[in-house]
Amino acid sequence: MTNSIFLPDHKEQPFWWEGAPRPADDNAVLPASADVVIIGSGYTGLNAAIETARPLHRHTVVVDAEAAGWGCSSRNGGQVSPSLKWSYHELVDKFGPELGYEIAREGDAALKWIGAFVEGEGIDCDFQRVGRFHGAHAASTYEGLATRNLKEVPDDIKLEAHMVPKSELRSEMDTDYYHGGIVFPHHCSLQPAKYHLGLLELATKAGAEVVSHCKVEGINKEGAGFAVNTTKGVIAAKEVIVATSGYTGRTTPSLMPWHRRRIIPIGSYIIATEPLPEEQINRLMPKNRVNSDTRKMVVYYRQCHEGKRIVFGGRVAISESSASKAAPDLHKEMCRIFPELANTKISHSWMGFVGYTFNSLPHLGVKDGIHYSMGYCGSGVSLASYFGKRIGQRVLGKKEGIRPLEKIKFETRPFYNGKPWFLEPSIAYFRWKDGRA
Repeated sequence: MTNSIFLPDHKEQPFWWEGAPRPADDNAVLPASADVVIIGSGYTGLNAAIETARPLHRHTVVVDAEAAGWGCSSRNGGQVSPSLKWSYHELVDKFGPELGYEIAREGDAALKWIGAFVEGEGIDCDFQRVGRFHGAHAASTYEGLATRNLKEVPDDIKLEAHMVPKSELRSEMDTDYYHGGIVFPHHCSLQPAKYHLGLLELATKAGAEVVSHCKVEGINKEGAGFAVNTTKGVIAAKEVIVATSGYTGRTTPSLMPWHRRRIIPIGSYIIATEPLPEEQINRLMPKNRVNSDTRKMVVYYRQCHEGKRIVFGGRVAISESSASKAAPDLHKEMCRIFPELANTKISHSWMGFVGYTFNSLPHLGVKDGIHYSMGYCGSGVSLASYFGKRIGQRVLGKKEGIRPLEKIKFETRPFYNGKPWFLEPSIAYFRWKDGRA
C-alpha cells in the first residue's frame, strides 16, 4: 500500500534539483586568511557574502559542511512572504508600540526588498507575485483570520488582504475542506534552488570564495580576530558570521553551544506529485497561488513553477523521520484537501531542517564578537535573504545593519541543549488542538 503511491523512478531528493542541480565540489582550497569568514552557504550566508565582498572588496570566504546550498535553501517550498509569526498588534502588546512597530516593519520590508532584489539583479528563479490563500480549516478559525489580519495597522506596514467566504471558495480552490480563508495578494513564489544558484553566482562574481564540504570544528579567539578550524585546515578571520539556522550544531554539537541552545531544529517534509493534466491542476488551484492554512500542524502547497505538479509540504511526523516514510502521511493530508488526488503518485520526497526559536522570531546580532543571523521559523526565503544582507552591513559597520530585533532577548529554556525533547509532546498537543478547532 505504502509503496503504491510512489512512481517507479521516485527520488528521495528535492524536485527543485531537477532544474537546478547542486554545484559539484570543485575541491577549492581553503585560504590561510580572510577578512570575513561566513559559516553556512544558504540564503543568509550568500546574501551576507554579496554585501561584504561587493562594495568594499572585503576578502570573504564562505564555508559549508555540505555542498553549497545543500540545506533548506534548496529544499524549501519556495513560498515568499513577510510571515513574522506575530501580528502587528501582538508585537505591540508584547514589546510596546515603538519596538513592536519596528519589528512588524521588518517583515514588510523583507517582502518588498526581495522582489526588488531579484528583479534588480536579474536572478532567473521563476519569481512571481502570485498571492497567498490561507485557508480556515474550521469555522471558528475563519473569524479569527479577519480579526488577526484586518485590524487597523499603520498605513506604511499595512498588508493588502481580503477575506474569501466559504460560498466563494471555488474562486480560489476546488475543495470543500476549508471554511473560507484570506488572500494576501502580494505574497510571491520562486524556484528555491534556482534562487540559491543565482545568489551563489552573484557572490562569486563579487569576489567571495565558497569552499564546500568544509566542516567547521571550532572557532577560537586569536588576537583581534579568530582562528576558524575546519576539516580543510585553519583560516584566520577578522570577522566571523554564523549563518547555519536550522543546521546549527547538527554535525558538530560542541560548536557554538550558545547558538545551539537557542535554535530548535524542526524537520519539514515535502512531496512532489507526478505531472497532472493541465485542466485538473488549473481547476484545483485556478489562481496559481501559494497556499497554507490555519492548522497548528502546518501544511503549505502550490503548483510548481512549471505548472504541472503539486508540491505539498508540512510537518506530519511526531518525531523526525525519513522523507520517504513521511511521504504517505503527506499524501494523505494532500488528499484531505483534494480527495480526487487519491491515486496520484509521488515523484519526489525530501526534507530539510527549519530553524525555530522560543519566541517565534528571527534573531541577529553579535555574541562574543561573532555575528549571527538565524531562526526564521519557516519563513526563510525572504527573512534569511533580507537579514543576511543586514548582517553583512553590520560587519561593514553600516548603521543599516543594526536591526530592532537585536533589542529583544534571544531566549533559551532550562535543560535545552539543542535536542528538542519537547517536540513530540508539542506536536501531539497541536494535533489534538487542530482536531478540536
